[in-house]
Amino acid sequence: MKILHINQSDIGGGAAIAASRLHQGLLARGKSSKLLVGEALTSDPNVEVIDQNINLNKQLFRLNGRFGLLYINILSTFDIPKHPFYQEADILNLHNLHGSNGWFNYLALGQLTKSKPAILTLHDMWSFTGHCAYSYDCDRWKIGCGKCPYPDRYPHIYADNTKLEWKLKDWVYNHANLTIVAPSQWLAAEARASMLGRYDVYCIPNGIDTEDYKPIETPECRQALGLPLDKKIIMFGATDLNDARKGGDLLLKSLQNLPESIKSETILLTFGSGGEEIAQQVGMKVVNLGYLNNDREKSIAYSAADLFIFPTRADNLPLVLQESIACGTPMVSFKIGGVPDLVRPGVTGYLAEPEDPIDLCNGIVELLKDDRLRQVMSVNCREIALAEYALHLQAQRYAELYQTILQQS
Repeated sequence: MKILHINQSDIGGGAAIAASRLHQGLLARGKSSKLLVGEALTSDPNVEVIDQNINLNKQLFRLNGRFGLLYINILSTFDIPKHPFYQEADILNLHNLHGSNGWFNYLALGQLTKSKPAILTLHDMWSFTGHCAYSYDCDRWKIGCGKCPYPDRYPHIYADNTKLEWKLKDWVYNHANLTIVAPSQWLAAEARASMLGRYDVYCIPNGIDTEDYKPIETPECRQALGLPLDKKIIMFGATDLNDARKGGDLLLKSLQNLPESIKSETILLTFGSGGEEIAQQVGMKVVNLGYLNNDREKSIAYSAADLFIFPTRADNLPLVLQESIACGTPMVSFKIGGVPDLVRPGVTGYLAEPEDPIDLCNGIVELLKDDRLRQVMSVNCREIALAEYALHLQAQRYAELYQTILQQS
């Protein structure tokens, strides 16, 4: 069985990392797995970049972009069948087909799947909306879009032609041979309620290497990071306060409402950039680890923390929550999207009501005060990661689905 993954990148971004982990899991099972990507950041011989005519893409985008129609200017997608990776593949696994600058033309799906069956793994809602990756409180994608309330949300559009884009996608799916996979129960349900409901829709969670991500003794981790043993540690990924989807504003309000007694006994542990701004406005000590580029560094950080906070407004099956659960770190987040698959109230963490920073604050306080509950949750986190999200399980589930589809085609 030869599998070809088609994605926007090999490791650049959450969807790319998820697809890369699946690719590695399949290789570990002895499967032939290769990637065609819009951007390659590694030197993996199993990864090749789709040739693009950047100047032509930009010139054509001046026409379709001004009308709010995304990605149909990318002509190179129609040349993918000429690539040796495509020609030797038995089955395709399509992943994230959109991106900031565009790299894939969804109008080519019919041609690409005419002679080879394909799985489309959803990493957000884009594949069945008129433009957006997440629709928030809008459900117009169920009736054909148009009158978009969020034209500025990613991916940004210059004009509201969401009704036409929705119709183009619907037309494409009438001519494509696809099976749909969603990593979360929430996204699977949304897909079944959308234009993708014409296909079989399966839920296969993203996998994580539970040997790379595992609990490490907290005292050792804190010593390695220069953190005190007698303080509580709250960890979060630093984010731009202006990025509405990431919920930095909700996190800020939540931390501002922490009791002063907790603030004085707690350190904020952040990675990425922007954590200092939040800490300054909250009046708490912060340790910023910067960008963590390898699994060992991440495992040390998660294992050093008492809690991982994830204030998102919209998400599928967040990789950082999978990393946290595998490292045995309880989580506090909002009850949205696929987050409840991982953050299970009273079991692995606390789920706050959406858009309620006070409830998020209550969850942080409740878990910080209860050392025994956190310890029980930590054990639960690791057990669930091993039982449900181990990488070999994801690879096995996909391999079985590939085989079923090939037998039916």
